[in-house]
Amino acid sequence: MNYFQQGFVWLNDPLNWTNPGGLLDRLVEHLTISGLAVLLGCVIGWPIGIWLGHRGRGGGAVITVANLTLAIPTLALLTILPLTPLGFGQPPVVVALAVFAVPPLLANAYTGLRQIDPETRDAAKGMGLSGGQLLRQVELPLSVPYLAAGLRTAAVQVVATAALAAFVNGGGLGEIISAGFGIGMSQGGGGQIVAGGIVVALLALVVEGLLAILQRAVTPRPLRVRRRRRSSPAAVPAG
Repeated sequence: MNYFQQGFVWLNDPLNWTNPGGLLDRLVEHLTISGLAVLLGCVIGWPIGIWLGHRGRGGGAVITVANLTLAIPTLALLTILPLTPLGFGQPPVVVALAVFAVPPLLANAYTGLRQIDPETRDAAKGMGLSGGQLLRQVELPLSVPYLAAGLRTAAVQVVATAALAAFVNGGGLGEIISAGFGIGMSQGGGGQIVAGGIVVALLALVVEGLLAILQRAVTPRPLRVRRRRRSSPAAVPAG
């Protein structure tokens, strides 16, 4: 029996799901860590991106910050942050994953506001809307699909990366994988490692699918049609 077969056997054992510290407990921890990290990323990334997009400045800074943040290894942050007053456990994991979530949230928020047709802004200003009213009543509603796209990207990345929380005793599905390595490959640990990896991958796919549905739901129909036209291949003229 290979490791993949052992993994499916492990997943089919109800005790591996319901025992204390089993898959259900770790799944709840994983979702909690990921949700808090994405929420913290939204609190940081969205206001900055929206403010810069509204002002029409800082595009270069947004790209630079996003690239620099993506260049920081999450594992390095997970190693360093526990040595700070945050200590070990979930807090440093949430902060590290939030840093990982900020770039797509920030970049998409900025892009969402900058893609709005300048004529739309001019028409709104001509109607007497102030800067705040323009942001709330025009720019934010039109940029919602981009905000949703940033949320989708950030959430999937965080869910997939949160398995590293096990390195600092942060909980989550990574604990299943880490425990498998502790058991040893020749003593059944390989199947547990594969099982943990399968669950993490499936969870990321489920989050991707649900947020893709959400993104489509919040995208106005005219914008869907416009995007479909842009993505369709150009017609080849008859020769």
